Amino acid sequence: MDPFLSLLHSFSSSLTDRELSAMKFLCQDKIRKRKLEPVQTGGELFTILLEQYDITRENVAFLEELLRSIKREDLLSKLKQFVDEGEVKAPEDQPDPHEKPMEVICDNVGRDWRMLMRKLDLCDVKIDRIVAANPRDLREQLVQALREWQRWRGRDAKVADLITALRGCSMNLVADRVEQ
Repeated sequence: MDPFLSLLHSFSSSLTDRELSAMKFLCQDKIRKRKLEPVQTGGELFTILLEQYDITRENVAFLEELLRSIKREDLLSKLKQFVDEGEVKAPEDQPDPHEKPMEVICDNVGRDWRMLMRKLDLCDVKIDRIVAANPRDLREQLVQALREWQRWRGRDAKVADLITALRGCSMNLVADRVEQ
């Protein structure tokens, strides 16, 4: 799988509707209105920009401008890391989205996921952004919150921190399952 496309896909999934609208507005001088209007996701927008060679693996200047304009410094730093290292590397000992701890947490935490995220020091603004992006899907809210925590903590996102936070929220059964 192409690491650059994976990076763009991760950007797309973390964009809110408002941020996507802002990006579409900023692309009006590059993309015809007829082509831009039906765009519903970041992936669709990125596909058009890739097809027109406005962004490429070697030239991400326009993408940097877009991310800077919508004030997504977190995505901008991931992009810079990609450019510097050739691709975004998965930090060591960081929980992988496909790993069992994430699955166990998502299967067992439920409505108290916000309390867990606050224990992990994820700010309320990010939590609210995740809820707004996934208003009717509790599990997806938790998945996105855990991914946001991983991105925010980077190399410091440890499974041990998840277990400590779970215990701090009196979710000892879930913590025990994660340890197993």
